[in-house]
Amino acid sequence: MSRKGYRGMRTFVFVAVIVAAFLFLTGMFLAEPLPTESGPAMKASDPATADTTFARKAAQGGMAEVKMGQLAEEKGASQDVKNFGKRMVDDHSAANETLKDVASRENITLPTTLNRTDQMTYDHLSKLSGDAFDRAYAKDMVQDHQQDIAAFKTESRDGQNSAVKGFATDTLPTLQEHLKLAREMETHVSGGQ
Repeated sequence: MSRKGYRGMRTFVFVAVIVAAFLFLTGMFLAEPLPTESGPAMKASDPATADTTFARKAAQGGMAEVKMGQLAEEKGASQDVKNFGKRMVDDHSAANETLKDVASRENITLPTTLNRTDQMTYDHLSKLSGDAFDRAYAKDMVQDHQQDIAAFKTESRDGQNSAVKGFATDTLPTLQEHLKLAREMETHVSGGQ
């Protein structure tokens, strides 16, 4: 083998070893769960993870309901929208405080800012006014509460942490009432009544 061929073969083998080592280490890294703000790494199948994830999502959703409710009180054209917004501020502020107490007792760190999706929805709604705002807000509230009810039912049924599960169970009737009111509001602002 020529000297040039030998050097090329060495380079090829060296690169192959580096690539193999990189892939091996990457696989090991991806297989291990990452630590969270609230403590050591947990596997996705860990029931505590589901309860913690629920609590964090509920906190973000609750913050969004308050912030968007304030926006509805300010920008709503219809008295139905203004009243619903006030109800969201009142009920979700109370639920948020209850959840903070539960999270504190259970050593769950809750987020303090809106998630990206809720922030985008807020930003979109804040650019609207009049009837366009009312229709968009009402539609969002119906969709949001449908999703919330599904998540709270799941936690109420399957939750492993009794405090988080209890929060979900206790809050569910309020969310169901909100959905009923949101549907009525949507009907009124869309000209259905």
